[in-house]
Amino acid sequence: MKAALLIIDVQRDFCAPDGAVTAFGADLSTIDGTVDRIDLLIGAARRAGVDVIFVRLETAPELDSPAMLRWYERQGIDPLVAAAVCRKGEPGADYYRLFPEPGDTVVSKTRYSGFVGTNLDEVLQEKEIGIVYATGVTTECCVESTVRDAFMRDYEAFVVSDACAAYEEELHLYSLRAMALNFATLIDTETLLAEWVDRGEV
Repeated sequence: MKAALLIIDVQRDFCAPDGAVTAFGADLSTIDGTVDRIDLLIGAARRAGVDVIFVRLETAPELDSPAMLRWYERQGIDPLVAAAVCRKGEPGADYYRLFPEPGDTVVSKTRYSGFVGTNLDEVLQEKEIGIVYATGVTTECCVESTVRDAFMRDYEAFVVSDACAAYEEELHLYSLRAMALNFATLIDTETLLAEWVDRGEV
């Protein structure tokens, strides 16, 4: 069965020291190590002929979710500030350290899940992909939302546990536990690379 590597939201606003999330006090200490491992996986996937799909957030004021804006208000958070992340055409939406190359696929989204309002499902079906390996940020939000939706669409969903990250380690671990309990298989970078090597793909 064909597989794809998903790189979810590895963008400046989520990962860079000058990104938007730092204004909310996000701890970025695990981000660069995670990105290093994703980089290894991307290189191996390209050599193995595994599809590489960059899933990125690109927002605009007219596309903001009314439900999300009201949710921010209930949390006592300024919705105009909180929603202004990865605005299309602004530096915060740029990739962080990892960039698509010819042959890779880019899917842009406006919600947490890479499947909502996008062509990701169509891309996977067209490429006859049945397995997805998810990486990126953040584990408990956009990664989990995408993985959950992948499973609901009958894809075999794997999460590369050390190639995704959250701003709180406790949230990262709880999310991994919940996904493993309900709809995903956990794998680490070393094991996945070894599997590709064993099959003579890398």
